[in-house]
Amino acid sequence: MALPSADLWSGWFDGSAAPNPGRIGIGVLLISPGGERFNTSLKTSFHGCSNEAELHALIAALEFALEASCRRLILHGDSQVAIRYVDGEDQTRIPRLTSLIVTAQRLQAHFDLLQLRWVPRHRNAEADQLSRAALGLACESLSSHP
Repeated sequence: MALPSADLWSGWFDGSAAPNPGRIGIGVLLISPGGERFNTSLKTSFHGCSNEAELHALIAALEFALEASCRRLILHGDSQVAIRYVDGEDQTRIPRLTSLIVTAQRLQAHFDLLQLRWVPRHRNAEADQLSRAALGLACESLSSHP
């Protein structure tokens, strides 16, 4: 389905945990309707598994988008788990994941349009590089997305 793009932002998120579980780094790339790019590479104070890292990155992407006055967003990530949990397609009983899912779902309410889309890892290379760089990890050579 084609969406009008006059005010539609695009975004990519990724989270890394090193080791797994371990320190969490996040990477977010947002692109405004006018083509302006906003990159974020952030070493967090959180520790956890890769699923927690992905959820933290998704939450950060939503928060950064809202701070940039974005209200219509297509957000891409390579974590089917994070996307399916936040979209309500799957559930978990793990409390530390549940609280992150609830936070992401609450943030969703602030958007006029929000679509979460899964992409294969090689289509999420920039966000992956940003999340790995936050932890001082070598970037894998993957071809970039858009």
